[in-house]
Amino acid sequence: MHVRSWSSPAAQDCVGRPSFVADHGLWDEARTAAAERIEASLGEFDFVRLVFGDPHGLARSKTLTAAAFRSVLRNGMNFSPGPFVFDTGHAVAVDFLGEHGIGVDEIAGAGNFVLVPDPLTFQRLPGGGARTAWVIGDEYLRDGSPHPLSSRAVLRRVVERYTEHGLTAVLGLEVEWYLTRRLDDEPGNTGNGFGLQGRAPRVAALNAGYQFNLDAHYDTVAPLTDPLALHLLALGLPLRSMEHESGPGQVETTFSPMSALDAADAMLLFRTVAKSWCARRGHHASFMSQPLLDAADPSGWHLNQSVTDLATGGNLFGTEGPSGGLPPQGKAYAEGLLSWARELCLLSVPTVNGYRRLAAEHALAPTRLGWSQEDRSAMLRVVGHGGGAHIENRIGEPCANPYLNIAAQLFAGLEGLTAQAAPAPSDGAGLVPQHLGEALDAFRAGRAARLLGEPLAACLVKLKESELRRYEAWCVQAAPAPGRVTEWEQREYFGAY
Repeated sequence: MHVRSWSSPAAQDCVGRPSFVADHGLWDEARTAAAERIEASLGEFDFVRLVFGDPHGLARSKTLTAAAFRSVLRNGMNFSPGPFVFDTGHAVAVDFLGEHGIGVDEIAGAGNFVLVPDPLTFQRLPGGGARTAWVIGDEYLRDGSPHPLSSRAVLRRVVERYTEHGLTAVLGLEVEWYLTRRLDDEPGNTGNGFGLQGRAPRVAALNAGYQFNLDAHYDTVAPLTDPLALHLLALGLPLRSMEHESGPGQVETTFSPMSALDAADAMLLFRTVAKSWCARRGHHASFMSQPLLDAADPSGWHLNQSVTDLATGGNLFGTEGPSGGLPPQGKAYAEGLLSWARELCLLSVPTVNGYRRLAAEHALAPTRLGWSQEDRSAMLRVVGHGGGAHIENRIGEPCANPYLNIAAQLFAGLEGLTAQAAPAPSDGAGLVPQHLGEALDAFRAGRAARLLGEPLAACLVKLKESELRRYEAWCVQAAPAPGRVTEWEQREYFGAY
């Protein structure tokens, strides 16, 4: 993102005087220099949209005037912790007025936290009438420490561990999603409320689907996806391709390799921009894995990953010999991914709906804990050879929290590389979880707090328990047909995601 190459303030607001950032030593030289460039250019903007990714992976924001942002840049801005306590349907899942049980005192009484812009993510949003910038913030407590519930902070810690080992992770994104045409502009607010999502957007498919990569099918989405692609390129995102997948109006978007934090930030920006771009043109983009649309094929998020030795610049996964195959370090990394897969699956497939893709009826979906060069029923595939060799993890759903999904996989891989991974299971437990309840049980019983910290692990349990509890209560009342996407899922995920 660029400046990256690709309400009441917490302290005084004048440049050169004490500030929240300076008081707590939050920025390195690169961020300080970027902030100075931003301050010099703020006259070119009308608004700045200050954003953070919540535990669900959704972008939450406030839009500031450029003049107001001048103070906020170095002092941060108060944000409500609502996104930390509401589940996917905006039901209160964490009792912030009582014994919340997650070990963060500031949650009591719904006290504010401080969101500090990361100057390296400052990005002009092209087009539109107002001159608007987007910048991602990091969540902090009042004492200047990273917020224990911050997803971005989790990924930062994992990246720091790689650096300590003289390594860096490289990630490429492959994201499937649905593009549909809106049939009306009704907001879907009737019957809505806390934990009660209104009617999902009413949409129509753009083609019949089920002619994989058919050029004629791509032509039906091109009036939207081609200008969207140009918009993404103008944002500095390393877009590789747009292509038509199997389902009606199902699109796959791929990006060239990036560093871990850049990849997560790019995913947050891409999903947010794609939805707003399409909505302004009478269409709807959804990253829900399997929407309630006729003949919808589930969408996945494939995360291509490799590890570079900082000293030599070499790829640890470079294949050995013409027959391919992973070298010992690559195998160790894969073993780590498999060893932690069930315990951390909740971070890659966080919704009730996402597990529909992992059912045995979907032959191309990853249902088995294992790795292979060609078998697409395995969770991991080895792709490429030599310096371009990498592991493709196919487990994720497109609406997963990008910071937590990427952090979980890099953490597990590093555990394997540093010989801390337990052997991957070889019995019936070698299947990926088949529903959210199973993944939640594995998450609760496992070692997730080693990655997330106790507060965030406890918070995610409460959020997912609330989501699952509401879904199961709806099923008891509605008695849906087995194996079918439900109206509850469509209301819960199709619009928001």
